[in-house]
Amino acid sequence: MARKVSKGRAGGRRRGAARSAARGNGSRASLYDEVTQTIIAQLEGGVFPWVRPWSKAKASLGLPCNAVTKRAYSGINVLILWGAVIEGGYPSQDWLTFRQALTAGGCVRKGERGRTVFYADRFTPKDKRDGQGREQVESGEEARSIPFLKRFTVFNAAQCDGLPEGLVTQPAPLPERELHRAAEDLTAATGADFRIGGAQAFYSPSGDFVMVPPQPSFHHQIDYYRTALHELGHWTGHGARLDRDQTGRFGSAPYAREELVAELASAFLCAALGMEPTVRHADYLGSWFDVLRADNRAIFRAASQASKAAEFLLHCQQIEREQAA
Repeated sequence: MARKVSKGRAGGRRRGAARSAARGNGSRASLYDEVTQTIIAQLEGGVFPWVRPWSKAKASLGLPCNAVTKRAYSGINVLILWGAVIEGGYPSQDWLTFRQALTAGGCVRKGERGRTVFYADRFTPKDKRDGQGREQVESGEEARSIPFLKRFTVFNAAQCDGLPEGLVTQPAPLPERELHRAAEDLTAATGADFRIGGAQAFYSPSGDFVMVPPQPSFHHQIDYYRTALHELGHWTGHGARLDRDQTGRFGSAPYAREELVAELASAFLCAALGMEPTVRHADYLGSWFDVLRADNRAIFRAASQASKAAEFLLHCQQIEREQAA
């Protein structure tokens, strides 16, 4: 039997929840502002957190991951940790919390500064559920889930001492031709209408096809693959796939947002395949500034959508491998 709560106590709980929500909203806003301003400062300083993030560091190519769980970080966390690798000159893309370091038998060195990563999700308060687990409010309507954003502080493995041997592994570099082969295999696995020819690279939402110039026309052949991955990033946004807004005209904010998603998706894919990403659309930098300054959550959304695009494409390759096995 449900407990009967007095009006006074219920009212107090509601006011308490409202105050907590207000504090939470303020905290989230400050987090968005903090990260957005960091990204803008890096761009203004000529540093692209998603472009050649290891060029000023000793770390191997790849996405940052948790040293203990081996799970790769995604979304905005990739940009934050790549930026940290650049700044700290770390030789590793492996990260872990203070407690994880202790549990593993090591410790974070005194005086080392951690990096803040974020975890976003939604939850429904327990008192909004009935006996059958169906989410309801007192009126009988479905309860609304509440978004939340958590902070976690992580440290690079290079900031720790005493970690057991083998916890942090460095992947062997792939041969150059194999690196190209991996990009070719992923492109084929998508099943996209991928056309080669002409002098322009683009994705046609109406025709649902990708067009890329012939590889010999690129000054550096690696840029052919990077460009292909950028356009495949756009391809994932089609209504039949991840269904992003691709209606923006050139120069508009929606257009700039979609370009930023594709640029980040290409960078994430390049890292996953062992290639160094480069900026193809440096001329869009001004429009990116406008988008980031107008909306402190834009970089969060772009990084999240880029992670989903990269995962979608990598999943295509995984399915093809499983079918071939």
